[in-house]
Amino acid sequence: MADELTRLANGVLWPGFLGSEVPTWLGAALEEGLAGVVYFAQNLRGDTAALSADIHRRAPRALIGIDEEGGSVTRLETETGSTVPGAAQLGVVDDVDATAATGYEIGRRVDAIGADVVIGPVADVNTDPRNPVIGVRAFGGSTDLVARHTAAAVRGIQRAGVAACAKHYPGHGDTHTDSHHGLPALSLSPQEIEEHHLPPFAAAVEAGVLAIMTAHITAPHWGDEPATLNPGVLAGLRAAGFDGVIVTDALDMAAIREQVGIGGGAVRALAAGADLLCIGNPTNPGAAMLPDQDERDYLMARDAIVAAIRSGELSRDRVADAARRVAAMADAVRGRSTAPEEPFDADRIADRAVRVHGSPRPFADGPTTVIDLRRASSLAVDSAAAHVALTLAAGGEIVRVDADAAAGAERDAAAQRAAAGQSVVLVDRLDADSPQLAVLEGIRSASTGVLAVNVGLPADAQGAVISSPAASLLSARAARRALLAGPV
Repeated sequence: MADELTRLANGVLWPGFLGSEVPTWLGAALEEGLAGVVYFAQNLRGDTAALSADIHRRAPRALIGIDEEGGSVTRLETETGSTVPGAAQLGVVDDVDATAATGYEIGRRVDAIGADVVIGPVADVNTDPRNPVIGVRAFGGSTDLVARHTAAAVRGIQRAGVAACAKHYPGHGDTHTDSHHGLPALSLSPQEIEEHHLPPFAAAVEAGVLAIMTAHITAPHWGDEPATLNPGVLAGLRAAGFDGVIVTDALDMAAIREQVGIGGGAVRALAAGADLLCIGNPTNPGAAMLPDQDERDYLMARDAIVAAIRSGELSRDRVADAARRVAAMADAVRGRSTAPEEPFDADRIADRAVRVHGSPRPFADGPTTVIDLRRASSLAVDSAAAHVALTLAAGGEIVRVDADAAAGAERDAAAQRAAAGQSVVLVDRLDADSPQLAVLEGIRSASTGVLAVNVGLPADAQGAVISSPAASLLSARAARRALLAGPV
């Protein structure tokens, strides 16, 4: 039997776990008041609805969350690629009804597997084209556009009977460091943050969002603490009228783990005003992952909270208040009725998001050589997803080139492949500073008329470019259709 402090700590913890069945440690924690779990791709290889039912049987108020954004980030369709439009596609289309319909479809799919919380939408305003972790996950770089589409997505998701969790407060869009690997720092003034990055979160609050996730980012005027651990930043969210659940981004990310550790991060996040602590994906250490990594990570957070309450470092009332908010969200989700399924045409939205620049030559419906210059995948985004290149190639050859490191000989070889037959150059970053743009221009200098397919942020570029902004199956199919359609 768990003691009272253990149950209290469990009420604010949201761990990941290994496998597609409930492990012994997780079963015990659920029975001892655990707030819930977060699903990652490794959990979804069996009967996920049965897994969710087992979790809810053990703990009826458990909240099951999942990162299901559509576009470049999916857990439900990891193996094949998402068939739901991503935020950047929706931003290009700029039709809030389409965004609300997409949010509803995401919520419907999440509800169908028995999960309760969509960890989305992304409410960040992506103002830095170098951003390695947001990019096409954002609706765009305009504050007003992001705000109206964030609100539409929240309404759509929650209409499906699940909770939305807008992220990453107070805005991760003006960074060029991935917080999975380091601690990003904003160089923006307080006024710039307030004017350009906070309005989408205010729009989410106005739309009734049940949860908001923090960002592991710093700014000079906040002091040394990242937003997740910063009382002043989180108090600002409450002052803006948000009374729902403040969720931390994963505590196993380097921005927290390498600064204060998972346990230290858990204690300091709660003290700062966070309510639900996302511990993270236990597979993230890769080859260094231990067989019981999931349990180890959970215990580091739980035991640190219990010890901090006992020592007086952490207020018991603060943890109890956080647990109360989490339980209230669970009750709110349980009390929602799922709306009936609505018609949804994902292909139509994806086609509307395609932009064709220049005058691409007509393509035959046959094998196509793909010169793939995209950035490597990260812990957050499968940016180099194989299904994108495979769909564009339609049985043709795929040549992977690291644009950051490619020497002259490798570039020359890529240019020769591009000139040998029907080919495209696949990119996801075409801004002026991008190595991909330099390699593309080199290929074009050796072989005129080369067509680029850009699945990253739309960018001004010379020559023929088809833009379909998501590393997803849906986006690749739309780009392939545009290839075959020829000039428009």
